[in-house]
Amino acid sequence: MKISYITTYDAADIKNWSGIGFYAAKSLKEQGEEVDYVGNLTKELTPALLLKKAFYRMIGKSYLIDLVPSIDIAKNYAKQIECRIKPDSDVIFSPGNLHIAFVKSNKPKVFYADATFAKLINFYDHYTDLNTEIIKTGNEIEQEALDSCSLAIYTSSWAAQSAINDYHINPNKVKIVPFGANIECNRNLQDIKAIINSRSKNVCKLLFLGIDWNRKGGDLALEVARLLNLNGLKTILHIAGIKELPFEVMPDYVINHGYINKANVAGKQKIDQLFAESHFLILPSKADCTPVVFSEANSFGLPCITTNVGGISSVIEDDINGKMFTLQDEPVKYAEYIQGKLENATDYSGFCLSSFNQYSTKLNWQKAGGDIVSLIKEII
Repeated sequence: MKISYITTYDAADIKNWSGIGFYAAKSLKEQGEEVDYVGNLTKELTPALLLKKAFYRMIGKSYLIDLVPSIDIAKNYAKQIECRIKPDSDVIFSPGNLHIAFVKSNKPKVFYADATFAKLINFYDHYTDLNTEIIKTGNEIEQEALDSCSLAIYTSSWAAQSAINDYHINPNKVKIVPFGANIECNRNLQDIKAIINSRSKNVCKLLFLGIDWNRKGGDLALEVARLLNLNGLKTILHIAGIKELPFEVMPDYVINHGYINKANVAGKQKIDQLFAESHFLILPSKADCTPVVFSEANSFGLPCITTNVGGISSVIEDDINGKMFTLQDEPVKYAEYIQGKLENATDYSGFCLSSFNQYSTKLNWQKAGGDIVSLIKEII
């Protein structure tokens, strides 16, 4: 099968979009499919658009020209794409959908996404208080992308149901395939058992890994670590990904590793070390779609402590590979759960092994790539 792989950026560069475009393409190639990259699209911002963006910023409204293209930009993307699709291509595939919405072709269009535009409105901060023009445009492009596609693949039931309910799409062409882990993993069960056994028996190590302290629930993670120490369980909160923490005095139970670049060897080794040595990944997000970091943590047999928001419930199963709390749950509930799990070594070890099993059977790119290819072959 020959796949025209469409992105606005260079998908062969692992640094773009957290590596998702890179790993999704790699997973298709590893299934034996031929991938033709069509990327590095040009966004033409007219003086009128730039002026409009400045006006909305001046009145305190978001005009997301960087995230939601105008109709003209979306149609211009389509023109760039159409002239680069090879005649012998079997399918047009894209990790994302806004830029392929207006592509006209006799070939089936398939996209892979983690949210609909409707679900992002007032969910993330930068999609809050949008002007009515952007909302209208975003929904119009989303509707066109869904109407014109042969298959819409989402990473969660949360996103998939939005496509069906908010955009009235035929449920038969909406499918669910979780993201894999954007990490190289050749670990087997014996490796995971060794990793679990090497974790500290005296100190609880929590890992907060993310670049958005507020949205990812940094303050709550900090309070959970404080409560665990107060309850007699010595706890260290390792923080990675935050360039500048929003507090001046560093608590003695916090180690800040700053921003770590996974694209270089030293950064990758450091992230791997944190995953391996930690007892839990803690990411009590206020808003998230389907974070890839959960799959990455599970690949080290690391359970994830998080919240039941967005599409997270399609990735995390309670007491299988993590635990989801509600946004209303107090930090004490998190602390009690973590301490209870660590008090029973056998229970904790089983939790870690089942987390790795979720990665091995469900949350890896080999599985995702295989599922995507199977779904595409059903429609071509």
